[in-house]
Amino acid sequence: MTEPDAETTPLASPENPAAARARRGRNLAIALGLVGFVVLVYLVTVFRMGGNVLDRPL
Repeated sequence: MTEPDAETTPLASPENPAAARARRGRNLAIALGLVGFVVLVYLVTVFRMGGNVLDRPL
């Protein structure tokens, strides 16, 4: 078996600037969505615990 050359692999090809910009936008949207989800889970957890955190037995 022969190994593929560096010129024929898709990773070595030059990147289209529009595609790079689109990928960067998608990555940013995914990152913001993930951060938003983490904040939402944190806030729901804090509100559900409420004041009961201080009333628990030690």
